[in-house]
Amino acid sequence: MYWAGRATLVTRPEDLAAYDGAFTQFWEGGPPPTLRQTVATPVIVEVPGDEPPPASPEAGPDRPDHIEVVRYSAVETLRHKDFAAYTAEDFDTARRLMASLRLNPPSRPSRRLRAARSGRQPDLRRTVRRALRTGGEAVSLAWRAPGEQPRRLVLLCDISGSMEPYSRALLRFAQAAVVGRPRVEVFALGTRLSRLTRQLSSRDPDTALAAAARAVADWSGGTRLGEGLRTFNDRWGVRGMARGAVVVILSDGWDRGDPADLAEQMGRLHRVAHRVVWVNPLKAAPGYAPLARGMAAALPFVDAFVEGHSLAALEQLSDVLGG
Repeated sequence: MYWAGRATLVTRPEDLAAYDGAFTQFWEGGPPPTLRQTVATPVIVEVPGDEPPPASPEAGPDRPDHIEVVRYSAVETLRHKDFAAYTAEDFDTARRLMASLRLNPPSRPSRRLRAARSGRQPDLRRTVRRALRTGGEAVSLAWRAPGEQPRRLVLLCDISGSMEPYSRALLRFAQAAVVGRPRVEVFALGTRLSRLTRQLSSRDPDTALAAAARAVADWSGGTRLGEGLRTFNDRWGVRGMARGAVVVILSDGWDRGDPADLAEQMGRLHRVAHRVVWVNPLKAAPGYAPLARGMAAALPFVDAFVEGHSLAALEQLSDVLGG
């Protein structure tokens, strides 16, 4: 009876003493259980900063003799903080979080065959090796099937003046992608197109970003997205780099060029790419609408239109790419 009641009536360890007292009183005629009063433990939260932590109150008749001091982690706050509001200390803290981000584009069938349990093409070499174990009789056939390899990931990052509050964070994100997985290409979009894959391949983020800054001559200048995409399509994209790849454009959509030119180049890119994703940091603003001429011209050729203003938004980007 004791264990039946304990298994069905007690849900918290704090209730064990009360249950034991009640059981003893009812079944054995013992004294009523003594209820212990729970004393609240003061909690002092230390806020990170230059100010010293608050002084702990001294123990006394009106003060408890146990005080718990806790600190909150600023990581969760930093994950949702807008990149435009980052300080130098925030970027230093976010470096480790950026390095842990992993982009997982979908896979595609490979021309190289791999061993499989079933398939259409027999593996003669493995079949003969198996037959040697059974006296030369091919008791079971071995098969081959096409393997899989990750699709190429192409990042086109807008480095114009309107994107200056976000360019540093997004290039740091691109550097983590280049170092973290194979088959990643990075380009900078401004008044001209600059390829930054080699510069961002260094595992030291500061070294990589410094090399990228030296390689780009139009940093924080104007934006000609249409001309930049035309150069990418003519020299790299349509020729093979964007074919079957996942192309991610990180831009706010402000363009000084002709919207018709941008729409034409986005159409060319969309026809050869597996998926086109547009990451716009301004999308998180309340009441945002894609009214900029460049953004409005490109949107019909975009498969996914997502935010990119914070670490949390970039984490969600990985799920979008894998979809």
